[in-house]
Amino acid sequence: MAEAADFQGMNPSPARRWLRRTASLIIGTPLIAGLLAGPATPSAQAQEAAKAPTGSRTVDVSLDTLAPSAPVEGDTLTVSGTLTNKGRKTVTDAEVDLRVGPQLSGRGTVDEAAKRTGYLPGSDPAKLGGSYTLKVPELASGVSQDFTLSVPVDKLDLDDEGVYQLGVSLTGRTTDYAYDQVLGIQRTFLPWQPKDTKSKTKLTFLWPLIASAHVTAETGSDEQQTPVFADDDLALELAPGGRLEQLVSLGRQLPVTWVIDPDLLASVDAMTKNYRVKVGDATVAGKNQAIAKKWLSDLQAAVKDGEVVALPFADPDLASIAHRGKNVSGALSHLQAATEVASTTVETVLHMKPSTDFAWPMDGAIDPSVVDVATSAGAHKVIARSDSLKEADRLPYTPTSARPIGGGTTAVVADHRLSTAFTGDMTKAGASTLAVQKFLAQTLTLTEQAPDNERSIVVAPQRTPTAAQAQTMARALQALTTERWTEPLDLTAAAEQKPDAQATTKVPRASQYPKKLRSQELPTQAFQDIKTTQDSLNSFQIILTQPDRVVTPFGNAINRSVSTSWRGKPLEAQRYRDAVRTYLQGLTNEVQLISKSDVTLSGRSATIPVTVQNKLVQGVDHLVLRLTSGNATRLKLNNGGAVAEQPVEISGGHSQSVKFDASANANGQAQVTARLFTADGAPYGEAMTFTVKVSEVTPTVLLVIAGGLLLLVLAGIRMYIHRKRTVAASTAENGDGEPEQPSDPAPDTGPESGNPSGPGEKVDR
Repeated sequence: MAEAADFQGMNPSPARRWLRRTASLIIGTPLIAGLLAGPATPSAQAQEAAKAPTGSRTVDVSLDTLAPSAPVEGDTLTVSGTLTNKGRKTVTDAEVDLRVGPQLSGRGTVDEAAKRTGYLPGSDPAKLGGSYTLKVPELASGVSQDFTLSVPVDKLDLDDEGVYQLGVSLTGRTTDYAYDQVLGIQRTFLPWQPKDTKSKTKLTFLWPLIASAHVTAETGSDEQQTPVFADDDLALELAPGGRLEQLVSLGRQLPVTWVIDPDLLASVDAMTKNYRVKVGDATVAGKNQAIAKKWLSDLQAAVKDGEVVALPFADPDLASIAHRGKNVSGALSHLQAATEVASTTVETVLHMKPSTDFAWPMDGAIDPSVVDVATSAGAHKVIARSDSLKEADRLPYTPTSARPIGGGTTAVVADHRLSTAFTGDMTKAGASTLAVQKFLAQTLTLTEQAPDNERSIVVAPQRTPTAAQAQTMARALQALTTERWTEPLDLTAAAEQKPDAQATTKVPRASQYPKKLRSQELPTQAFQDIKTTQDSLNSFQIILTQPDRVVTPFGNAINRSVSTSWRGKPLEAQRYRDAVRTYLQGLTNEVQLISKSDVTLSGRSATIPVTVQNKLVQGVDHLVLRLTSGNATRLKLNNGGAVAEQPVEISGGHSQSVKFDASANANGQAQVTARLFTADGAPYGEAMTFTVKVSEVTPTVLLVIAGGLLLLVLAGIRMYIHRKRTVAASTAENGDGEPEQPSDPAPDTGPESGNPSGPGEKVDR
């Protein structure tokens, strides 16, 4: 637009003045319209700029590693992480610094410090400065940069043993700030114990090996009963880097108590042999035997010298049973069966005897009904959690975990803070490091609460930790393996510790049970569905010659139907229960009555056959076929009654025709019902009804037939006499005395019997 520009001191020409006025009018019109229409909506760019972090939140500081996690005298502390500029402006003339202090006293102060975000002048300590800083000349918007700081521990000005807050900050400038200020900060905790101490806390860490259900109730018809898996996803968890593989490889190096669901062991053991996987309505051969064998071998070596606690088979949801299923007949019996099979499974697969004396409700939440159910199968110890069994405010320290709660039951109360320290997304290095340091800080402050009162603390983490969560837990435990302020203790020994006299022993009321957990429980309908399946199984197994081939896989499947792993997955749980019930119904239908068409009886008595078919691989017995006449006056069965029964025993893959004698008293139709029953009188399968048509030969008809025969005989006699007379007359006329002997013609038909037809006549369908 250089040509249109006016030179200073010169008047514009008329043409130029006209062009300017026209341009002003064109530009001004939309501006005036905009003013009349009201304020304009902020642009997306402006909105985003308004949301951009400012102040001490401008730069995100992530602490990815801190080593050693719990330093001692002579160590050099190394902190590394990542700086990310979240603001809209470039950061210049910045430096990364360490800030140490103040010392924190008490578990509550650790919690409060963990909640702090942003920089607060006067509350946050001064930066360490000196040569222990890192210069960052420039950090553009949206750009990340790694950093590492190292400093000898004796330069940190740490005094008495305890927990200190450690911060990493970035101080710099942007175009919005003409002076240096803190643009980002991240805090963590530094446990400090320069000298060993005799005061130690006994620490029990549960290491759970639990997975969701993968095995169906279906098995192959071969001798080995090849199991059928719903999917092959379990192999992903067992493979190198998978969740379960990580738990085993990490756990074998740690002083932990293994808490194992025997169903997981049984499932993996099945995978080491031939197994099938469902794909739609068909099945294909599983191909992960090598992965299963390797994992099982590693687990056997890992638990060899440790303690194993076996949960009831399939880890049943104790709270769901207590709140929704206890009043449904048979619900508690499943828990008893799951406990009995647990020990056998662990001994068979791991070749060691586990403890089955512990029950573990979901998240350690208990109320009186949960405790009753937990102990109903024989367990005398319940793993609870301190946010459920809360302490009185007057208690200034965390008490020992074990405590009696009445009825000979011991509650082993896991610490809530420590047990939930490793939840959340631990795939980010920063989150994992913060979790480790906070865990260490809590254990040290716990020990310092009452140094002269040695206590036993239990950590019960989430049931199914992810691989990243397992790795984070392992890092925290490895930092404690030097037994600085803790020493390991297995769960059985922890349960036997002397209880603290001031610790609460009152089980919370049912109304205090967490609503969130209650909303995740299995519905009452689930237990009613399970009862229906169990009743069908009970009737089915009675007739089998090899009931174990059916009872064992279906019993395990029923246990899986009440697994804790279904929490939060109601649709998947319903599908699993439906699949078990449908498959069992399909098997029971393999033994059935063959449909029969109407039958016609043409005599006073006959035999009625009914065919029973067995498509199962194994034979059936203890089965009775009952035939019932709907009209005993017209049609009687066997000895003249309305009901007749015959035992049924059929080999696998065969059919049997069962015959019933019947007698008719009058013509007409009679409805007959056939139905199978078990030996104890329970109906089996559906009833079958068919019609028997009676067309009996009556006495009147017999008299007519007899009269006709008599007339024929009389006519024959008359003809014979007439012929004799004719021959005699002819002889007399010839006079030779020799009568003529004509040949008698052969009769057209043989003699007929007028007797009624014999018994046994029938008409098949």
